[in-house]
Amino acid sequence: MSRAAAGVEAAVEAFREGSPVLVHDAADREGETDLIYPAGAVGPADVSRLRNDAGGLICVALADEVAEAFDLPFLEDALDHPASASHDLGYDERSSFSLPVNHRDTYTGITDEDRARTIAELAAAAADPDGTDFAAEFRAPGHVNVLRAAPDLLADREGHTELGIALAAAADREPAVVVCEMLDDETGGALSPADARAYADRYGFPYLEGSDIVGYVD
Repeated sequence: MSRAAAGVEAAVEAFREGSPVLVHDAADREGETDLIYPAGAVGPADVSRLRNDAGGLICVALADEVAEAFDLPFLEDALDHPASASHDLGYDERSSFSLPVNHRDTYTGITDEDRARTIAELAAAAADPDGTDFAAEFRAPGHVNVLRAAPDLLADREGHTELGIALAAAADREPAVVVCEMLDDETGGALSPADARAYADRYGFPYLEGSDIVGYVD
């Protein structure tokens, strides 16, 4: 077994147990490392880690078939405003953003407790999409951004959305993951892969390159 495959298997086992994984997509793509959790394992302390240690946008990525069951659109298709037209992304053909939501039992939706509740309920809904009345349980707009994965995952797109859902599938987790970009407090830019790896080593979290996951699932 190659070192990369062994690393992915260790990450899959950690993910199966509810631990986060750090994934750097690619230098020629976003060039960012995301801290990725199985959504069903996230509590208020994890939301605190995501906003303090990662610092990017806390999102929940859902598998395409789950988003389809909930009738969740791509946000750029749902918006009727000139600003939503002609997306010129330097790293991809389209954004994965769908609706931002809060669970209906939250108050403002932004506290660690509220966001953890929304994330946990999204995970439960993703595990049973046919048994979920999405509009009865969630409201939009909200404070947790939902991302919609490409239908064929890594065969279509190699973003953190798809990489995270591929990890969840390999770990037999619900098809819902939390992703958040890791930022550098000094530069304000993306945390370098070396610093992201150092963070992973410090806390005992697996670190992967996106290409490791692509090679593993192919």
